[in-house]
Amino acid sequence: MNGRERSSGPYLDPPVLVCADLQTEYLMQGRRHALADAETSCDRCAEALALWRGGHCPVIHLKRIAQAAWFNPASKLTEWIAPLTPQPGEMSFEHPLPSAYSSARFADYMANMKSIRCVLLGFSLDETILSTAVEGYHRGHRYYVVPDAVACKRPARGDASAYKEAVLEVLSNYVTFLKFSEMATLGMPVQA
Repeated sequence: MNGRERSSGPYLDPPVLVCADLQTEYLMQGRRHALADAETSCDRCAEALALWRGGHCPVIHLKRIAQAAWFNPASKLTEWIAPLTPQPGEMSFEHPLPSAYSSARFADYMANMKSIRCVLLGFSLDETILSTAVEGYHRGHRYYVVPDAVACKRPARGDASAYKEAVLEVLSNYVTFLKFSEMATLGMPVQA
């Protein structure tokens, strides 16, 4: 048996939790890009962070730093949501465009990882999560998404839940969906 195998089968490194854009800007009601289901997603993200941190597994935080008029990077609104703030030893990457791969550091990190599996959750399902997953797919990276741990902005017209379902349908071409309870299938120490 080589060093990468256990008696129960091949050894897999723990999945990396990628927390996308957990910034206060997205929680501010009345703002153009306020999210429809942010509270539910925040709760699930907090639960996932607790699991990863408890299992001493790797965590990456993504922060949108767009230079657009609607997104002021100097504002306090771009700060992390307090209970979801990166901790010492956790990586964080700032990205100017929707895809996290627009960060040269993130793209380099991912390019140097072998057989990496990422659980992507957080905010901006229709921008950061979708574009990162699509670009990662084309680079050969494996992403998993927990649908109840992602939030989507409110559409200008129509039903917010129908819009989210439509985005998830497109995303299903590039990722594997997991229920929160299924994270144990990725080698995570999930308690029942």
